[in-house]
Amino acid sequence: MTPLLRKLLGLNWVLLLTMLALAIFGVVAIYSATFMREDPVASEFWRKQANWVAVGFLAFMVTSLIDYRWVRWGALPMYLAGIIFLVLTKFIGSKVYGARSWLHVGPINFQPAQLAVVAGIMVLALFLSHNQFREMHPMFKLLLCAVIVGAPCLLIMLQPDLGETIIWGPVLLALLFVGGLPLRYLICIVLIVAAMIPIAINLGLKPYQQERITAFINPDIDKQGSAWAINQSLIAIGSGGWAGKGFKAPNTQIEMGFLPATAVHNDYIFSAIGEQWGFVGGMFLVGAFALLLLTCLITSLIFTHICHNIGMTISLLPITGVPFPLISSSGSFVLMIMFGLGIINSVWIHRKEIVER
Repeated sequence: MTPLLRKLLGLNWVLLLTMLALAIFGVVAIYSATFMREDPVASEFWRKQANWVAVGFLAFMVTSLIDYRWVRWGALPMYLAGIIFLVLTKFIGSKVYGARSWLHVGPINFQPAQLAVVAGIMVLALFLSHNQFREMHPMFKLLLCAVIVGAPCLLIMLQPDLGETIIWGPVLLALLFVGGLPLRYLICIVLIVAAMIPIAINLGLKPYQQERITAFINPDIDKQGSAWAINQSLIAIGSGGWAGKGFKAPNTQIEMGFLPATAVHNDYIFSAIGEQWGFVGGMFLVGAFALLLLTCLITSLIFTHICHNIGMTISLLPITGVPFPLISSSGSFVLMIMFGLGIINSVWIHRKEIVER
């Protein structure tokens, strides 16, 4: 048996099939949420998502078959590329939903913040797993991690993209915990961040971001303005009931335009799924992601995105524009998630080589 065939047969098929099923369902959900719109741009959302899924699957397979010990050396170049792209986005990026967060490179349109997050996780993992750094004093280790995270976080915040900045918090805590940082340090970090939240909201956020926080705290304060989207999201999910109104169902919140047409295919995709597929569909979706997370064991990036996106649509968290992994119309984010899952699959495939060494 050739090494390539052995690796192909040794793929984590539960991970691969679950990932593909979720990605394909995401394309179907995007189509169902946008097919009724006459805007020609909207009709292309599902096609673009399907193209990104195809490219992401290719990246997943290539990354899976390459020994992750070689893949990890691409972490620093990816990290530096992410920083450069973020700087370029600040000056020549496209503005979407009030944030200059998209960059056009030829025919490709992507968010550098997503590349920076995935590459940052790889660099942090490489740093925290090195024997020399494991012996370092926790304070020095924490400061170095803050420098690694601080550069992309500052650039992302300047866009301003609050959602991708918030994502760093739980991911960093998970990495520090696995990296052996004492629990007392993690507790202190959480307490300091909690104490800084009121200051950050009042001094660090744009007026429209402050309105989103206000609408989250009190959805009844401005039902026709800042709280419109979250209220319509709750109505859509609630109206879906047990089994939903059905695929491409007429007379829905989606079709009548009550859910924001500019965001129903990404930020509010779970609202559309809840209305069309109901509680049963939502639970199957959450269950599939639970299977994916259990298969991967540690996937704080995906877990945080799932919790934040669903939390936004059911008014448990403020609206910050965080996409639903593999489901939302998010373009390059699908590619980065599949790339990351490919690294996890590479660890699975090459685990016997670790034992033998």
